[in-house]
Amino acid sequence: MAEQGLCITVVVSTAPGTLREWVLQLPEGATVADALRAIAEEGCMPQGAQAVCGVWGRTVEHGQVLRPHDRVEVYRPLTVDPKVARRERFARQGARTTGLFASRRPGGKAGY
Repeated sequence: MAEQGLCITVVVSTAPGTLREWVLQLPEGATVADALRAIAEEGCMPQGAQAVCGVWGRTVEHGQVLRPHDRVEVYRPLTVDPKVARRERFARQGARTTGLFASRRPGGKAGY
């Protein structure tokens, strides 16, 4: 006997290191927006309609048609630019304790 509809997993990151996951049964031809509406009915959609979403790690539009066993991911906005965070971390740690300069053989040149 064949299954009716699609089995979709929706994952929302509500806070850093925190995930909520739902397994939904949606009709054939359902879109990402339909999956978001289904979890919004439970009052669990923090970002609402403007949320950036992806399917299996690839950003998609809300009109994207879902396939069986797709994983819809709702992404939180970045709080800091990753490049800026890396520069600040490097400045805080200092040049001699990071990357290639962390371990050096005695008498060797920097970076070797």
